[in-house]
Amino acid sequence: MIKEANTQFPVHELIKKRWSARAFSGQQITQEELFTLIEAASWAPSSVNEQPWNYLYAFHDTEGFSKMLDLLSVGNQLWVKDASVLLMCTANKNFAKSGEFNRHYMHDMGLANANLLMQAVSMNIYGHLLGGFDKVRTDDFFSIPDHQEVVCFLALGYLGEAESLEEPFKTREVTPRNRKPVEEIAQQF
Repeated sequence: MIKEANTQFPVHELIKKRWSARAFSGQQITQEELFTLIEAASWAPSSVNEQPWNYLYAFHDTEGFSKMLDLLSVGNQLWVKDASVLLMCTANKNFAKSGEFNRHYMHDMGLANANLLMQAVSMNIYGHLLGGFDKVRTDDFFSIPDHQEVVCFLALGYLGEAESLEEPFKTREVTPRNRKPVEEIAQQF
């Protein structure tokens, strides 16, 4: 089941179809499909074209996947275990040329992930961004340097059945999506 957004105004179908799925089918994403998604991310806009994003990935049933999975919160581990690919999304905090702080690095990482997710939906692949991970353990395990930050993890896969999930995830998977009305988030000046 695709939880298509019921929008107030006409938006692109890819935006309506994108949602943060938790139930994955077990069908595996290929290396070429993953690189297509990362290529889409690479074309996101960024401050002075810095492209501060980096992705570390591991496919299901690999040692890397198990190690990344172990860094997630227990609640996330329960359903991420069925994802096809797990990515760790990092961003460089400083501009490469000047070394100065790039106050837009998080924004730019978000744009790259949005591009990746839109491309994924166009390929019937779904993703779920994860902020629930042990930051200290992750930084230590991957020896993250001071000039980088682990922004989030991203689980990717083909849709599975909500019935495969335990509660409360099963209910969350089938609950209709909603957003604040446009009038609440936009004001004319």
